[in-house]
Amino acid sequence: MTAAFAPRANAPGGEPAAQLGLPPPGVPAFTPGLPRRLGSTRHLSHWAPVKRSTPARSAPDRDAPAVATLATTTPEGTRNIVAVLARRTDRFGRPWVRVRLAELPNGTTGWVERAALGGYGTVDTRLDIDLSRLQATLYRAGQPVLHVPVGVGAPGTETPRGEFYVRNKLTRYRSPPYGPVAFGTSARSPTATDWPAGGFVGIHGTDRPDLVPGRVSHGCIRMRNEDILAVARQLPIGTPVTVH
Repeated sequence: MTAAFAPRANAPGGEPAAQLGLPPPGVPAFTPGLPRRLGSTRHLSHWAPVKRSTPARSAPDRDAPAVATLATTTPEGTRNIVAVLARRTDRFGRPWVRVRLAELPNGTTGWVERAALGGYGTVDTRLDIDLSRLQATLYRAGQPVLHVPVGVGAPGTETPRGEFYVRNKLTRYRSPPYGPVAFGTSARSPTATDWPAGGFVGIHGTDRPDLVPGRVSHGCIRMRNEDILAVARQLPIGTPVTVH
């Protein structure tokens, strides 16, 4: 019968490691687990900060007409971000990104060179504003997590409809008319264009909760203060906003 021997660790030259005074092989720090399928990306949206001032063009081409110029900061002094919609490479191999713009007419998009933007952020939230029901619904991973009543634009200064995104979160405007916190969106009022910075539509609290729900604003979306605080705990910047 042939005796069975446990294998011995050998040095690179084939000689037993122990004879050369080498330590025994180390124990692996970790053992990789089995591969697993990535989760669904269906409800994920992406955004990116503007790293340097850059034109947004009508096509992913440096010779295409500019439709807007992106600054690194917003009129409120916060970091400027854009919602990412698509990616493409031009004929020279340069990567471009199609982004949603905070420009009139609402719904304007443009192509920006990827190098002008910072790293991507990802959110799984979405805010739905129903103008007919006067209600806001916050979704996370496709599931509704919060319903609150809202005040929206009065006749003549209606809240614009469309696809937008949360551009910034503001607390320095804390006051009775604006409540404890406000969010700036990429939506712009087509009528209040003479307002500071051109009439961006905000989401904020109010000192007149008795008017919510209702059609009472110049285009902004008002919430009762307790509701805007509840929303603020779950609403990151970059969140898509649908107004319909």
